[in-house]
Amino acid sequence: MAKTAFTQLQDQIEAIRREAYAAGYAAAMQAVRDFAGRPAAGQKTAPAVAPASVPGRRGRRPAAKPAPEAKPAPRRGRRPAAKAAAPGSRPQRGTNARLIIEVLKAIPSGTARPAEIKKALQSDKGVAMAFTSIRHALGQLATRNEVAASDDGKTWRYLGA
Repeated sequence: MAKTAFTQLQDQIEAIRREAYAAGYAAAMQAVRDFAGRPAAGQKTAPAVAPASVPGRRGRRPAAKPAPEAKPAPRRGRRPAAKAAAPGSRPQRGTNARLIIEVLKAIPSGTARPAEIKKALQSDKGVAMAFTSIRHALGQLATRNEVAASDDGKTWRYLGA
């Protein structure tokens, strides 16, 4: 007896859960349809297509309500320099090359592989840099004759400005 009452209760809970899920899903899909039916901000509504010109449709579709005209956002001036350098913003141009020069100057042997440069950047400067970025910066520095690759092309040394 207790088991059947428990099973019935579980079945009722499951039925309520399914109904609530279906209602929530239907509401979410209606919100998506409403959102997709609105024109993008700043665009005017497109003229409605006559239902007779659409093949396979017999009845008329109710016309969508035009969205209210969106006011353009007020223009703001440039951000102050303190906010421009906030965490999460992009570093200045040339930062990677400058960091790599600092690392190459600090290495006692004077030559380093990109993996050693990456490790030194991470441990000393707290900067995680991709190998492609390191190689690109080394290539830029090589064109400016600030660094030079060894004969095998695997190690780099600082030449000076």
